[in-house]
Amino acid sequence: MNVAVTRHPDRLLRTVEERLVPAHTALLIIDMQNDFCAEKGYIQEIVGKDAAACRAVAAPIMALVKQARAAAVPVFWVRANYDLDKLPAGMAVRFGPQGKGRICCGTGSWGIEFYGVEPGAGEAVIEKHCFSGFMGTDLDTRLRTLAIRSLVFAGVQTNICVEATLRDGLARGFHTIIATDCVASHTAELHDATIKNVRLAMGDALTGAEIGALWRAGA
Repeated sequence: MNVAVTRHPDRLLRTVEERLVPAHTALLIIDMQNDFCAEKGYIQEIVGKDAAACRAVAAPIMALVKQARAAAVPVFWVRANYDLDKLPAGMAVRFGPQGKGRICCGTGSWGIEFYGVEPGAGEAVIEKHCFSGFMGTDLDTRLRTLAIRSLVFAGVQTNICVEATLRDGLARGFHTIIATDCVASHTAELHDATIKNVRLAMGDALTGAEIGALWRAGA
């Protein structure tokens, strides 16, 4: 499928200060949900991985959200719904047998609820049925309606849904920034690999404090 890329006459924001001007930046929070973060969630009970690192980023994420709100940066909350009948075939083939009857972030379940974070009144909640928050959603349309040019990423898992959404955002013409202390994975080496990949070829990698300082300076 061809993806339309909106081009601006001055589409290249050449410095990180330009990229993080609040007027054209949005913050995307990815998959901060019980099934990915909580002790009784899908990741720990079904996948068998320790999700402690994912729980630990809830507070830094909310600190970054507070800074975004103060700078009038729109916040988008992207959450997974992995009902098997809604998934792409390749994901359904894996998630079906793996879950042994338990659905990850299923409709109406405890697992789909947010963990340690809380959307504010009027902030968009985008439900996805794929690793990328852009696929099958209106996220791209919402961002372009607001004339957004740069995306800041936070949430979990760094190497799966955060990276998939970041890659899609990059391909669609957005500048991408990952908040290094506001993303996490149950597998540390894969988390680190994503951060290295972003620094190498895909965007900027800054701490939440560094991002907040640039928002304040550019507001």
